Amino acid sequence: MTSAHLAEPSYGIPVSPLLTCHPDKQRLYGADTYYQESHEQLAALTGDLTGFAHRHAVLLLKPDAVVTRRLDAAVDWLSAQGLRIVGAAVTRLTRTMIRSLWYFQWNLATPYRRRLAALFLEDADALVLLVRPEYDLDVPASVELTRLKGPTDPDARRPGQLRHLLGRYSYLLNLAHTADEPADVLRELAVHFDATARDRLFRSALADEDRTAEALELTGRLYSATKPRDLDFDPALARLRDAVRRHGGAAPATNARALLESAWAEGIDLDPWDTVIVGSKVLPMRQPGRAPVLDGADADTWRRHLDAVHATAN
Repeated sequence: MTSAHLAEPSYGIPVSPLLTCHPDKQRLYGADTYYQESHEQLAALTGDLTGFAHRHAVLLLKPDAVVTRRLDAAVDWLSAQGLRIVGAAVTRLTRTMIRSLWYFQWNLATPYRRRLAALFLEDADALVLLVRPEYDLDVPASVELTRLKGPTDPDARRPGQLRHLLGRYSYLLNLAHTADEPADVLRELAVHFDATARDRLFRSALADEDRTAEALELTGRLYSATKPRDLDFDPALARLRDAVRRHGGAAPATNARALLESAWAEGIDLDPWDTVIVGSKVLPMRQPGRAPVLDGADADTWRRHLDAVHATAN
Protein backbone atom coordinates (compact mmCIF):
# COMPACT_ATOMS: atom_id res chain seq x y z
CA MET A 1 0.00 0.00 0.00
CA THR A 2 1.40 3.41 -0.94
CA SER A 3 1.85 6.31 1.45
CA ALA A 4 -0.94 8.15 -0.41
CA HIS A 5 -3.36 5.39 0.58
CA LEU A 6 -2.21 5.62 4.21
CA ALA A 7 -2.50 9.40 4.51
CA GLU A 8 -5.34 10.78 6.61
CA PRO A 9 -8.04 12.51 4.54
CA SER A 10 -8.35 16.27 4.84
CA TYR A 11 -11.77 17.49 5.94
CA GLY A 12 -11.16 21.23 5.94
CA ILE A 13 -8.75 24.14 5.94
CA PRO A 14 -5.90 24.68 8.41
CA VAL A 15 -6.76 26.72 11.50
CA SER A 16 -3.75 28.43 13.05
CA PRO A 17 -2.99 27.71 16.73
CA LEU A 18 -2.87 31.51 17.05
CA LEU A 19 -6.65 31.51 16.60
CA THR A 20 -7.58 29.07 19.38
CA CYS A 21 -6.07 27.36 22.41
CA HIS A 22 -7.82 24.10 21.61
CA PRO A 23 -6.48 21.51 19.14
CA ASP A 24 -10.00 20.06 18.85
CA LYS A 25 -11.32 23.47 17.82
CA GLN A 26 -8.60 23.72 15.17
CA ARG A 27 -9.74 20.41 13.72
CA LEU A 28 -13.49 20.97 13.97
CA TYR A 29 -13.52 24.59 12.81
CA GLY A 30 -11.33 23.75 9.84
CA ALA A 31 -14.17 21.53 8.62
CA ASP A 32 -16.95 23.92 9.68
CA THR A 33 -18.78 25.69 6.86
CA TYR A 34 -19.32 28.90 8.83
CA TYR A 35 -15.67 29.21 9.80
CA GLN A 36 -14.51 28.40 6.27
CA GLU A 37 -16.72 31.11 4.76
CA SER A 38 -15.40 33.86 7.02
CA HIS A 39 -11.81 32.67 6.78
CA GLU A 40 -11.82 32.56 2.99
CA GLN A 41 -13.61 35.91 2.64
CA LEU A 42 -11.37 37.74 5.10
CA ALA A 43 -8.20 36.21 3.61
CA ALA A 44 -9.18 37.74 0.26
CA LEU A 45 -9.42 41.19 1.91
CA THR A 46 -6.28 41.22 4.03
CA GLY A 47 -2.96 39.45 4.28
CA ASP A 48 -3.18 39.62 8.06
CA LEU A 49 -6.17 37.41 8.89
CA THR A 50 -4.67 36.32 12.20
CA GLY A 51 -3.96 39.91 13.23
CA PHE A 52 -7.51 40.94 12.36
CA ALA A 53 -8.98 38.08 14.39
CA HIS A 54 -6.77 39.00 17.36
CA ARG A 55 -7.55 42.72 17.25
CA HIS A 56 -11.34 42.39 17.04
CA ALA A 57 -14.09 41.01 19.24
CA VAL A 58 -17.78 40.34 18.68
CA LEU A 59 -20.50 41.36 21.14
CA LEU A 60 -24.05 40.08 20.67
CA LEU A 61 -26.70 42.06 22.55
CA LYS A 62 -29.60 39.66 22.70
CA PRO A 63 -33.37 40.27 22.60
CA ASP A 64 -33.47 40.46 26.40
CA ALA A 65 -31.15 43.47 26.15
CA VAL A 66 -33.48 44.99 23.54
CA VAL A 67 -36.73 44.70 25.53
CA THR A 68 -35.07 45.93 28.74
CA ARG A 69 -33.71 48.93 26.81
CA ARG A 70 -30.08 48.25 27.75
CA LEU A 71 -28.44 48.55 24.32
CA ASP A 72 -27.35 52.16 24.75
CA ALA A 73 -25.95 51.31 28.20
CA ALA A 74 -23.84 48.62 26.56
CA VAL A 75 -22.58 51.07 23.93
CA ASP A 76 -21.59 53.52 26.65
CA TRP A 77 -19.88 50.72 28.60
CA LEU A 78 -17.80 49.74 25.57
CA SER A 79 -16.59 53.32 25.18
CA ALA A 80 -15.68 53.49 28.88
CA GLN A 81 -13.62 50.32 28.47
CA GLY A 82 -11.68 51.77 25.54
CA LEU A 83 -13.42 49.48 23.04
CA ARG A 84 -14.40 51.23 19.82
CA ILE A 85 -17.27 49.97 17.68
CA VAL A 86 -15.99 49.41 14.13
CA GLY A 87 -18.99 47.47 12.82
CA ALA A 88 -22.67 47.17 13.70
CA ALA A 89 -25.54 45.14 12.29
CA VAL A 90 -28.90 43.67 13.27
CA THR A 91 -29.43 39.91 13.42
CA ARG A 92 -32.43 37.63 14.02
CA LEU A 93 -31.75 34.63 16.23
CA THR A 94 -33.78 31.95 14.50
CA ARG A 95 -34.03 28.36 15.73
CA THR A 96 -31.31 27.31 13.27
CA MET A 97 -29.03 30.21 14.13
CA ILE A 98 -29.32 29.58 17.86
CA ARG A 99 -28.20 26.00 17.39
CA SER A 100 -25.43 27.02 15.03
CA LEU A 101 -24.01 29.64 17.39
CA TRP A 102 -23.87 27.29 20.37
CA TYR A 103 -23.50 24.05 18.42
CA PHE A 104 -20.45 22.90 20.39
CA GLN A 105 -21.84 23.94 23.79
CA TRP A 106 -25.52 23.05 23.66
CA ASN A 107 -24.80 19.38 24.31
CA LEU A 108 -25.08 20.67 27.92
CA ALA A 109 -28.56 22.13 27.46
CA THR A 110 -31.60 20.53 29.03
CA PRO A 111 -34.84 20.25 27.02
CA TYR A 112 -36.17 23.04 29.25
CA ARG A 113 -33.34 25.35 28.24
CA ARG A 114 -33.88 24.69 24.56
CA ARG A 115 -37.61 25.33 24.92
CA LEU A 116 -37.16 28.57 26.84
CA ALA A 117 -34.40 29.87 24.56
CA ALA A 118 -36.69 29.52 21.56
CA LEU A 119 -39.33 31.63 23.31
CA PHE A 120 -37.22 34.72 23.84
CA LEU A 121 -34.29 34.57 21.43
CA GLU A 122 -36.62 34.45 18.43
CA ASP A 123 -38.99 37.09 19.80
CA ALA A 124 -37.07 40.17 18.64
CA ASP A 125 -34.04 41.17 16.60
CA ALA A 126 -30.65 41.54 18.26
CA LEU A 127 -27.59 43.74 17.78
CA VAL A 128 -24.12 42.55 16.79
CA LEU A 129 -21.18 44.86 17.44
CA LEU A 130 -17.69 44.34 16.07
CA VAL A 131 -15.29 46.12 18.43
CA ARG A 132 -11.59 46.92 18.61
CA PRO A 133 -9.56 47.96 21.69
CA GLU A 134 -7.86 51.34 21.49
CA TYR A 135 -4.95 50.02 23.55
CA ASP A 136 -2.44 47.19 23.26
CA LEU A 137 -3.28 43.77 24.67
CA ASP A 138 -1.19 40.67 25.34
CA VAL A 139 -4.22 38.44 24.67
CA PRO A 140 -6.78 38.50 21.84
CA ALA A 141 -9.47 41.17 22.04
CA SER A 142 -12.18 38.48 22.17
CA VAL A 143 -10.58 36.97 25.29
CA GLU A 144 -10.38 40.35 26.99
CA LEU A 145 -13.98 41.29 26.12
CA THR A 146 -15.20 37.93 27.40
CA ARG A 147 -13.40 38.59 30.69
CA LEU A 148 -14.87 42.07 30.95
CA LYS A 149 -18.35 40.83 30.07
CA GLY A 150 -18.59 38.63 33.18
CA PRO A 151 -19.80 35.06 33.78
CA THR A 152 -23.09 33.35 32.97
CA ASP A 153 -23.88 32.76 36.64
CA PRO A 154 -25.65 35.95 37.85
CA ASP A 155 -24.42 35.45 41.42
CA ALA A 156 -20.80 35.42 40.22
CA ARG A 157 -20.99 38.74 38.33
CA ARG A 158 -19.16 41.70 39.77
CA PRO A 159 -19.55 45.50 39.51
CA GLY A 160 -17.86 46.85 36.40
CA GLN A 161 -18.66 43.77 34.31
CA LEU A 162 -21.08 44.24 31.42
CA ARG A 163 -23.49 41.55 32.55
CA HIS A 164 -23.57 43.03 36.05
CA LEU A 165 -24.37 46.45 34.59
CA LEU A 166 -27.08 45.22 32.23
CA GLY A 167 -28.97 43.18 34.83
CA ARG A 168 -28.51 40.05 36.92
CA TYR A 169 -31.66 38.14 36.05
CA SER A 170 -30.84 34.48 35.51
CA TYR A 171 -28.46 32.00 33.90
CA LEU A 172 -30.38 32.22 30.62
CA LEU A 173 -31.37 35.88 30.66
CA ASN A 174 -27.84 37.29 30.60
CA LEU A 175 -28.45 39.93 27.84
CA ALA A 176 -25.00 39.66 26.22
CA HIS A 177 -22.83 37.08 24.51
CA THR A 178 -19.25 37.33 23.25
CA ALA A 179 -17.23 35.23 20.85
CA ASP A 180 -14.69 33.42 23.06
CA GLU A 181 -11.56 33.32 20.88
CA PRO A 182 -10.30 34.70 17.55
CA ALA A 183 -11.53 31.60 15.71
CA ASP A 184 -14.98 32.18 17.20
CA VAL A 185 -14.98 35.79 16.00
CA LEU A 186 -14.71 34.56 12.42
CA ARG A 187 -17.16 31.70 12.80
CA GLU A 188 -19.88 33.67 14.58
CA LEU A 189 -19.86 36.48 12.04
CA ALA A 190 -20.62 33.87 9.38
CA VAL A 191 -23.41 32.38 11.48
CA HIS A 192 -25.09 35.78 11.75
CA PHE A 193 -24.48 37.26 8.31
CA ASP A 194 -24.28 36.40 4.63
CA ALA A 195 -21.29 37.26 2.46
CA THR A 196 -22.56 40.75 1.58
CA ALA A 197 -23.17 41.79 5.18
CA ARG A 198 -19.85 40.30 6.29
CA ASP A 199 -18.01 42.15 3.55
CA ARG A 200 -19.40 45.44 4.84
CA LEU A 201 -18.37 44.62 8.41
CA PHE A 202 -14.90 43.42 7.44
CA ARG A 203 -14.22 46.47 5.25
CA SER A 204 -15.47 48.86 7.93
CA ALA A 205 -13.21 47.24 10.53
CA LEU A 206 -10.21 47.14 8.19
CA ALA A 207 -10.71 50.87 7.54
CA ASP A 208 -10.87 51.35 11.33
CA GLU A 209 -14.10 53.31 10.99
CA ASP A 210 -15.97 54.44 14.09
CA ARG A 211 -19.48 52.97 13.88
CA THR A 212 -20.79 54.14 17.26
CA ALA A 213 -23.35 56.44 15.66
CA GLU A 214 -24.62 53.58 13.50
CA ALA A 215 -24.89 51.33 16.57
CA LEU A 216 -27.01 53.97 18.31
CA GLU A 217 -29.18 54.42 15.22
CA LEU A 218 -29.81 50.66 15.10
CA THR A 219 -30.54 50.76 18.84
CA GLY A 220 -33.35 53.25 18.19
CA ARG A 221 -34.79 51.05 15.44
CA LEU A 222 -34.76 47.99 17.64
CA TYR A 223 -36.46 49.84 20.48
CA SER A 224 -39.18 51.18 18.19
CA ALA A 225 -39.89 47.66 16.88
CA THR A 226 -40.37 46.07 20.33
CA LYS A 227 -42.34 46.67 23.49
CA PRO A 228 -40.32 47.25 26.67
CA ARG A 229 -40.42 44.52 29.30
CA ASP A 230 -39.26 44.08 32.85
CA LEU A 231 -37.57 40.77 33.64
CA ASP A 232 -38.28 40.63 37.38
CA PHE A 233 -39.27 37.24 38.76
CA ASP A 234 -42.10 37.95 41.22
CA PRO A 235 -44.31 40.03 38.88
CA ALA A 236 -43.78 37.47 36.10
CA LEU A 237 -44.79 34.61 38.38
CA ALA A 238 -47.90 36.50 39.48
CA ARG A 239 -48.90 37.08 35.84
CA LEU A 240 -48.43 33.39 35.06
CA ARG A 241 -50.66 32.41 38.00
CA ASP A 242 -53.31 34.83 36.74
CA ALA A 243 -53.09 33.34 33.25
CA VAL A 244 -53.66 29.83 34.63
CA ARG A 245 -56.59 31.02 36.73
CA ARG A 246 -58.18 32.73 33.72
CA HIS A 247 -57.84 29.51 31.78
CA GLY A 248 -60.25 27.93 34.27
CA GLY A 249 -58.21 24.80 34.85
CA ALA A 250 -56.92 23.39 38.07
CA ALA A 251 -55.86 25.75 40.84
CA PRO A 252 -52.38 27.11 40.14
CA ALA A 253 -49.68 25.09 41.86
CA THR A 254 -47.83 26.78 44.67
CA ASN A 255 -44.52 25.57 43.24
CA ALA A 256 -43.39 27.63 40.24
CA ARG A 257 -41.90 24.65 38.42
CA ALA A 258 -45.07 22.63 38.88
CA LEU A 259 -47.09 25.61 37.68
CA LEU A 260 -45.18 25.76 34.42
CA GLU A 261 -45.18 22.03 33.81
CA SER A 262 -48.90 21.66 34.48
CA ALA A 263 -49.69 24.67 32.27
CA TRP A 264 -47.66 23.16 29.44
CA ALA A 265 -49.34 19.81 29.92
CA GLU A 266 -52.79 21.48 29.68
CA GLY A 267 -51.78 23.51 26.64
CA ILE A 268 -52.38 26.84 28.36
CA ASP A 269 -51.19 29.83 26.34
CA LEU A 270 -48.60 31.59 28.52
CA ASP A 271 -46.79 34.87 27.90
CA PRO A 272 -43.41 33.91 26.40
CA TRP A 273 -41.34 36.40 28.38
CA ASP A 274 -43.00 35.58 31.70
CA THR A 275 -42.43 31.90 30.96
CA VAL A 276 -38.73 32.49 30.32
CA ILE A 277 -38.30 34.74 33.37
CA VAL A 278 -39.80 32.14 35.70
CA GLY A 279 -38.58 29.03 33.90
CA SER A 280 -34.96 30.14 33.72
CA LYS A 281 -34.97 30.53 37.51
CA VAL A 282 -36.73 27.30 38.53
CA LEU A 283 -35.98 24.77 35.78
CA PRO A 284 -32.65 23.00 35.25
CA MET A 285 -30.62 24.58 32.46
CA ARG A 286 -27.61 22.27 32.35
CA GLN A 287 -27.34 18.50 32.04
CA PRO A 288 -25.37 17.20 35.05
CA GLY A 289 -22.04 15.54 34.40
CA ARG A 290 -21.59 16.90 30.87
CA ALA A 291 -18.78 19.07 29.55
CA PRO A 292 -19.04 21.23 26.42
CA VAL A 293 -17.58 19.81 23.24
CA LEU A 294 -15.61 23.05 22.84
CA ASP A 295 -15.11 25.99 25.15
CA GLY A 296 -13.15 29.20 25.45
CA ALA A 297 -10.00 29.86 27.47
CA ASP A 298 -9.20 32.56 30.00
CA ALA A 299 -6.50 35.20 29.67
CA ASP A 300 -3.84 33.32 31.65
CA THR A 301 -4.38 30.19 29.55
CA TRP A 302 -4.02 32.30 26.43
CA ARG A 303 -0.78 33.87 27.63
CA ARG A 304 0.73 30.44 28.26
CA HIS A 305 -0.59 29.22 24.93
CA LEU A 306 0.93 32.12 23.00
CA ASP A 307 4.27 31.63 24.75
CA ALA A 308 4.24 27.97 23.74
CA VAL A 309 3.27 28.72 20.13
CA HIS A 310 5.98 31.35 19.75
CA ALA A 311 8.57 29.09 21.39
CA THR A 312 7.72 26.30 18.96
CA ALA A 313 7.94 28.68 16.02
CA ASN A 314 11.38 29.81 17.11
